[in-house]
Amino acid sequence: MASAVDEIIALFREYAALTTLAEQTPQSFRVRAYENAIHGLEGHGDEIRDMTETELAKISGIGKSTAKKIREYFDTGKIEKLEKLRVEFPPEYVQLSRIPGVGPKSLAKLRASLHIENLDDLEAALQNQAIRELPGFGAKTEEKISRAIERLDLTSHDRRTPIATAMPIARRLVEKLEALPQVQRAQYCGSLRRFRETIGDIDILVASTDPLPIMDAFAALPEVSEVLAKGETKSSVLTSGGIQVDLRVVKPEQFGAAIMYFTGSKSHNIKLRQRAIERGWLLNEYGLSVTDTGEVLASETEQAIYAKLDLPFIEPPWREDTGEVEASAENAMPTAVRVADLRGDLHVHTSLSGDGRSPLEDVLARAAARNYRYLAITDHAENLAINGVSADELRDQRERLHELAEDYPKMRLLHGCELNIGAKGDLDYDPEFRMTFDWCVAAVHSAFDLPQAEQTKRIITAMQDPAVNVIGHLSGRMIGRRPGIELDIEAVLQAAVEYNTAIEINSALPRLDAATEVLRRAHDLGVVFVISTDAHHVDELDSRPQWGALQAQRGWVDKAHVANTWTLKKFRSWARKQRG
Repeated sequence: MASAVDEIIALFREYAALTTLAEQTPQSFRVRAYENAIHGLEGHGDEIRDMTETELAKISGIGKSTAKKIREYFDTGKIEKLEKLRVEFPPEYVQLSRIPGVGPKSLAKLRASLHIENLDDLEAALQNQAIRELPGFGAKTEEKISRAIERLDLTSHDRRTPIATAMPIARRLVEKLEALPQVQRAQYCGSLRRFRETIGDIDILVASTDPLPIMDAFAALPEVSEVLAKGETKSSVLTSGGIQVDLRVVKPEQFGAAIMYFTGSKSHNIKLRQRAIERGWLLNEYGLSVTDTGEVLASETEQAIYAKLDLPFIEPPWREDTGEVEASAENAMPTAVRVADLRGDLHVHTSLSGDGRSPLEDVLARAAARNYRYLAITDHAENLAINGVSADELRDQRERLHELAEDYPKMRLLHGCELNIGAKGDLDYDPEFRMTFDWCVAAVHSAFDLPQAEQTKRIITAMQDPAVNVIGHLSGRMIGRRPGIELDIEAVLQAAVEYNTAIEINSALPRLDAATEVLRRAHDLGVVFVISTDAHHVDELDSRPQWGALQAQRGWVDKAHVANTWTLKKFRSWARKQRG
């Protein structure tokens, strides 16, 4: 669950984003200072809550100014300068910075010249063709912004929050509620528990017999900027980031029924209620009961209710009414992937990559602590600007990896890299050197605006290379910030089968790529998947696998189709096929 350091990291990420808007550049000294602080704090835990400014300043990446802000937050529950930035840049304005092509300088010009404060204002300016009249913009810029809004699915009436933003907040709030003496159980539910990539509101459910103190404590949390409603068993608040959080308190014996009701989609719940009606029963948020007598048949756990309805437990990510009730009744659902099923990680970076933050030795130690049977080190290849690694550097890393392998007799160490897929499907290094790697991820990192046919061709061309084992983060999307490349998914999936190339399920919350609809379409084709962390810090080796497993569940991916759930022998046999 969330820790004290998670709170500070979240605050500094927000601080960096708002400072970028204030100073109109992501490269300012202050922004870099907050980013350095984030990197320095990763790996620390609750102990920072009791550190003095002097002790905090000794942490790598933490300066006197950031140490003072950390202490200010723990002492007062807020950071005054951050509060002022939140007033200057409200959530509706910050949302505009997510649109590709609208950088901080452009956004400041739009605000100053056209008084654009939110998406409604921006859409009106686009419709009136007012942006093209501004110096430095033009008709092409207007068209690019309009297309980005459409592809990101941003609308004036349904502004959803990316899961990477919502999940840490929900987990942090749940942890704080669980710490209250009146709380027996707490859980976020709704679309977030179904693991949708964007959410409207955060719903939290608590089991307790004494709700009033919980409501008081909830309204007083430092994350809360405004209390919208406060009652005996339900309260609604806005966080400082503008996300609405609804808290409900139910009796402990009703918790299972309530969390079932508030997790499932409306149509999923209707299907369940219909099964209850057919049996002469009533199903609601209070429990499953006999209609005529009111006798409660099950209410404390979801498992008990599903069992009474003659259904196996339906995983939360499946509860969308996309056939899961009917398939479950026939025992035809896929075998869900669990974190414990993962025997290795096949996309991991070290500090050799420009964006990696943990040395090779630390990465291997953490992977061994997870009892992995195999691990692929896949630093960025040379064509990636700034973060790429030369062939000579990779040769040196390979030698070091072979030396360290003696310390890990139970874990097979694979030397690999993350190749860049060029606009024509070209890859880094020469073919001979590529073939010396044990494992290669190939991924798109540029040229996101090519037509669908060209994007499809570049991916399939990369699949045809015998060195490529897996296509990483297939679309290259960043949820809520950058739409993925447009692909003929059927053609890509068919090629994956033909060329024995896996599709990665990237476990980073901002990516969750391949997307759910891609995973569902691959369900009956025999596509092989790998669930990888794409970790750039050792802590991500631990925190990310759960998200990859949930994304696989949501996409109905059967455990048998995930290569890194296989034994080492089976995995290596499959991986060698591509290379003849």
